[in-house]
Amino acid sequence: MSPFFREARKPYMVYVVMGVSGCGKTTIGRLLAERLHLPFFEGDDYHSSTNVAKMRSSRPLTDFDRHAWLETLAQKIDEWQNTGGAVLACSALKGRYRKTLISYNKHVRFVYLKGDKRRIGERMAKRTDHYMPVTLLDSQFQTLEEPADAIVASIDQTPQAICDFIITELSAGGDR
Repeated sequence: MSPFFREARKPYMVYVVMGVSGCGKTTIGRLLAERLHLPFFEGDDYHSSTNVAKMRSSRPLTDFDRHAWLETLAQKIDEWQNTGGAVLACSALKGRYRKTLISYNKHVRFVYLKGDKRRIGERMAKRTDHYMPVTLLDSQFQTLEEPADAIVASIDQTPQAICDFIITELSAGGDR
C-alpha cells in the first residue's frame, strides 16, 4: 500500500474497554470486538508472573509494578493500530496510565464501564476463574480516576445492551 493511500484513508482504531476489576471488561470487550470485526486482547494476559503472584496474594499493584505492563500494552496498541485495529480489555485506572497507553499511538478510544462497588463485589465473589480477589476491590476504586474523555457505559444493564450503547456512541462520534 502506498504511503499516500495510507495517509488519505481513515486510520484504524484501538478501543480500550476500561474500569475496575469485575466490571465486565472481558465480556464487553469480546462482544464489542465481535461487533466491530476486530481482534480482542485481554490486558491481564500481559502482566508479569510477579504481578499476578502479587495480586493472587491480595496485595495491590503499585505504579512501579504496572509500569512495564503499561509500556508493553502501549507498544501492542501501536502494533494493533498498524495492523487493522483491536479491542483491548485493560483497567487503565489512572489518567497517567491512559497517557502511557497512548504514548506510541493516539488512535485510541476509551470505553469506561462504570458501576458501584457493591454490585461489582458481588460479581467478583462469584468468579472462580480469575486471580484478582474481591479483597482488592477497595484498592481498585481508590486508584480509579474516572476519565473525562471516554464513552461511559453503566454496567446496570445486560452485556448486549451495554454493547449496543457503545456502538451507538461510537457511531455518533464518527468512529467505524
